[in-house]
Parts: sequence; structure tokens; C-alpha cells
Amino acid sequence: MISINLLALFYLISGVLFILALRGLSSPETSRQGNFFGILGMSIAVIVTFLSIGNFSTSFLYVIVFLLIGGSIGAFIAFKIPMTAMPELVAGFHSLVGLAAVFVAISAFINPEAFNLGFTGNIKLASLVEMSIGAAVGAITFSGSIIAFLKLRGIMSGAPIIFPGQHILNLLILISIVVLTYFLCTTQNSNLFWSLIAISFLVGILLIIPIGGADMPVVISMLNSYSGWAAAGIGFTLENTALIITGALVGSSGAILSYIMCKGMNRSFFSVILGGFGGTDQISKSSNKEQKPVKSGNSDDAAFLMKNASSVIIVPGYGMAVAQAQHALREMVDTLKKNGIKVSYAIHPVAGRMPGHMNVLLAEANVPYDEVFELEEINNDFANCDVAYVIGANDVTNPVAKTDPQSPIYGMPILDVEKAKSVLFVKRSLSPGYAGVDNDLFYRENTLMLFADAKKMTEDIIKSF
Repeated sequence: MISINLLALFYLISGVLFILALRGLSSPETSRQGNFFGILGMSIAVIVTFLSIGNFSTSFLYVIVFLLIGGSIGAFIAFKIPMTAMPELVAGFHSLVGLAAVFVAISAFINPEAFNLGFTGNIKLASLVEMSIGAAVGAITFSGSIIAFLKLRGIMSGAPIIFPGQHILNLLILISIVVLTYFLCTTQNSNLFWSLIAISFLVGILLIIPIGGADMPVVISMLNSYSGWAAAGIGFTLENTALIITGALVGSSGAILSYIMCKGMNRSFFSVILGGFGGTDQISKSSNKEQKPVKSGNSDDAAFLMKNASSVIIVPGYGMAVAQAQHALREMVDTLKKNGIKVSYAIHPVAGRMPGHMNVLLAEANVPYDEVFELEEINNDFANCDVAYVIGANDVTNPVAKTDPQSPIYGMPILDVEKAKSVLFVKRSLSPGYAGVDNDLFYRENTLMLFADAKKMTEDIIKSF
């Protein structure tokens, strides 16, 4: 069995490696190195935890068995899951982190002697507070992540689900959690503990259902933050330094990312984390799309416009992910560059269904990092651009966000695609985006709709060159 001092030292080393991992993952150029640091830190933490187990004949066997079962399931899912399903996979894994925190809290409450927390009915006050917070946040993370998974998977509507008095109800329930925690700490009544968990599960559902599709990337990072705080709370209960450090890092980084994304989308941070407070269920007043004329073209038309352009900006979106068109897109861009045409990629902060979704796909196709620009870096270039090639990016290019105060996406900064001389919009149909809002860009005079699968259309354009 490893000594307590060595255990603390190795956990500290793991924590430092996790910090280096986060720093590395903040940039595409250093992401591989960051990923390596994260793997190394977690490997050290797992090995040291094994060595800290006293009774190898029983406890060690249980840990190994369940580690193999869980690891095998996780590896199978990771190999099988397509990139298009990555956002809902992340939401699903967040739910498991929250559920794990709840299970650990239940174990500690039922058998506090095993965790050196006191005795049943006489648990240390500090441990009981930490346990209650960890269980509540874990339960909120679990049920909230399940709702996010259902919305992202399309099983549940991505539209906000709003009812009268919703925010007042959320506030009352949150207050009841605080009250329950207080009385639980004073009486240590098991019924209060189970009630706390049940109500927390309900809160998770009520916080996520009023959040619309346009804000789902923020929800993903927010739930990531919740899962971290749940782990940190349980870490204090178990007096486990690695859990405390890791949970705090995940919780704080997730919260910061959520804040940055809210700022980039002109959303109120507190509105989102409190369940879309102030949201509206009003329908956009945009004219019916069936009454508007639309210009459609084919691959030959697109190839002609691009060949005669001096600059092209690519705007990737979820449609590119669904069609797995990133490799064909890279081939098309290479062809354009060989003809002396300047090509750039414009990435919206919430393009796709999770933060960095488009960056990952483009990196998979080995797109040079110096050709990829964020919204604030490239938005002014659209006015001087000959062709904007929009490949499945819907809500993040919708001018309605700047013109219709009643729209669910009003106020969200968008890519100024409509300012380009010509817009080539690749989409299967005129259906609205994930936020359920008709895109006014479809009907602009300078827009040519290319109705087709994104990958096939891009490949056809390459042939037309």
C-alpha cells in the first residue's frame, strides 16, 4: 500500500498534468500535446488509486472487474460513434459523471464508516454538507444531460419548452434544495436525503427544457461544468485530492467556456444557466418561405463562380458533419488554391452542436490551422469576398438575428455571409435550422441554393472544375 505522502504527491503531479492538458487543448496546434498530458495525468491517478487500496483480495478485484466492464463499453462506443453524434455522446457521458457522483454520495450516506465520515445518524457536518452538494449537483447534471441528449438526438424537440410560472417554480425548487440540505444536516434524516436527490433530478429537467436549439452548444459546456463541480464535491467527501483538483479544473474551465460562448452569442450567462430565464416562445415574424422566390443551381454553376473568383470563404456547419464532407471540401479547396484563388474558413463559435465541432472536423481533414478563422477575425472580410461557400451552416448565417426582435436567435452575432458578392448555399432543402427559424439568406438576390447532399455536391463541383 502506498503511503499517504506519496499518494498526495502523485495526485498533485496528476493535477499539474491536467492543467497542462487544458492549456494544450486551448489551441489546435498544441491539442495533441495537451491530450497526451491529460492521458498521462489520468493514468498516474488511476495507478496510484489502485496502489492505495489496502485489501487486494476483495476490493482490488471488484475495481478491476468494473473497470474492465466500463472501459470495454466506453471503448466500443468511442470506436463506433460517428463524428455527427459526438455532441450527444458528450451529453450522455456527462450524465454518467453526474450519476456516479450521486451513487458515491448514496454509498457514503448509507455506510459512512467505510469512508471515515462518522457513523450512520452521526455523520460529520462538513462531510454531510459536501455530500449533499455533490449529490444535488450530480443529480442535476444527470437529468439535465439526459434532456440535452434527447434534444440533440432529435428524440425531443429542440424548441424551448416553456409554461407559465416556470421560472418561479424553478426558483422555489432551488430554495427547497437549500432548505432540505439545512434540515438534513441538522437531523440527518434519510428521508430528507432521498427527497433532496429526487428534487435535484427534477431541477435538471426543468433547467434544460426551456433552452432552445441555438443555445445547445452553451448547454453542453455548462453541463460539463456541472459534472466537474459534482466530482469536486464528492472529492471533498472522499478526501480524494485527485477528484478535487480534476473536478475543480473541469468545473471552472466549463464555466469559463460557457461565459465566453454566451458573450460571443450575445446571451445572458445567468439566463442560460438558470434555464433560459427571459426566453420567449414567440415565433419569428419572417415571411413564409413558400411565398418567397429562391434561385437554385448545380455544380457547374458553382464551379463557374468559384473559378472566376479571386477570394472564397468557406463556412462549414452541421450539414458538413452529417454528410462527412470535410475531406471532399479539403480537396476542393486545394484545387482552388492551385488556381491562385485565396481561400479561408470562417468558424462561428456555436457552429455544429458543440464547442469546437467544426474545428475538429477540419483538423481531421488536415486543413491548415492558419486558414481557419473565428467570427471576429473574418467577419469584415465577407464584404470583399467574391464567393461564400456555405456548407450546411444555417442559424449562424441567418440575417434575421439582426433584424427580427421576435426571433429566438435575435441578438446572436452571425457570420455576415450575405455581404459576399455571391453566396453558394449547400443544403438538402429549405427546412429551418436547429433553432427552428427560417433563414432569410436563402432568398437573397446574391444567393444560389445548391440542393444536394453536402459531400456529393462538393465532389461534383470538383469534377466540374
